[in-house]
Amino acid sequence: MDRILSFSTKRKTVYMHKRQFLPGASKEVARMPDSSIRTDEYVFAGDDAVVPFQVEELDARGRAVQLGPTLDDILSRHDYPEPVAKLLAEAIVLTVLLGTSLKFDGKFIFQSQSDGPVDMLVVDFRTPNSVRAYARYDEERLAEAIAENRLSPVELMGGGTLALTVDQGEYTQRYQGIVALDGSNLEEIAKTYFRQSEQIPTDLRLSVAKLIERGEDGKPVEQWRAGGLIVQFLPESELRMRQRDLPAGDAPESDDDDEVDLVEDDDWAEIKALVATIESSELTDPQVGAERLLYRLFHERGVRVFDAVPVNDDCSCSREKIAGVLSGFTAEEISDSIEDGKISVTCEFCSTEYEFDPAEFLPKN
Repeated sequence: MDRILSFSTKRKTVYMHKRQFLPGASKEVARMPDSSIRTDEYVFAGDDAVVPFQVEELDARGRAVQLGPTLDDILSRHDYPEPVAKLLAEAIVLTVLLGTSLKFDGKFIFQSQSDGPVDMLVVDFRTPNSVRAYARYDEERLAEAIAENRLSPVELMGGGTLALTVDQGEYTQRYQGIVALDGSNLEEIAKTYFRQSEQIPTDLRLSVAKLIERGEDGKPVEQWRAGGLIVQFLPESELRMRQRDLPAGDAPESDDDDEVDLVEDDDWAEIKALVATIESSELTDPQVGAERLLYRLFHERGVRVFDAVPVNDDCSCSREKIAGVLSGFTAEEISDSIEDGKISVTCEFCSTEYEFDPAEFLPKN
């Protein structure tokens, strides 16, 4: 199900085109501090949900998300140093935005390998809505980076590669795109990936914040939040845009065709200009929300939103799966894994610890 949002609000920007917003339903169902909201009994997505959207007049589509409790649970259980937590949070938002685009059962995996203090980030999105993540870092090198204020993503991660993998299951071939970690941040690295691997005009924004909320006992509690937005041209536009890259002799001679190309250039420039106006706080502010942000950006063109996809902190590990792995160990490997008379295995993603009796896996005499 889809809705055309009909809010009234203001955005501090000059739009390149002035057109009347496509009308939605007139029933007023709620009021927010800085705007009146009119919807057709619309239920707002809130935290931990991806909102797909389409701007038909600009021939664009995308997804927006705000992560709250799900993100906070993932980061809090690991108790990462703040720079590591922020970096992993950005990776989680990016993975969720990309993973929720899959139209089949499978996984979308983000994995960086690099030579910096944070040498590995792994985010695993399992359709339709499960995410898990962890980071690996060198404590000594990270402490040095913090002391010297070398905290940008490029300084924390260093040189290396980012692999984005689509896994459709056991009997299918994985698709993997690899891009060098040579951008200033994950936004720029992701744009490079789309430019090189997907060849789809893409723009995106990511933001992470730690907010202070009041807990049930009245004391302040720190909570992680993050948000993101990705927008792309529809495939038809992407194909038409490529025509402008042909040599002059191959270009259409019709003035009408040239005019169409010019409008499409303007549309993409308009999208990028609007996305550039997003403030980081808008992506993480719980009072803004994905739908309100989309309206602020695209209301003069008309923005259509679709049913939100919830995002859950859900690890796929289990005692049975780990036991299956241990069953493949040799007797020597099992003996080397014994400590204090037992085998202990901790899941890197969810920090759950499993204990096993070595006798389960040793040969029976």
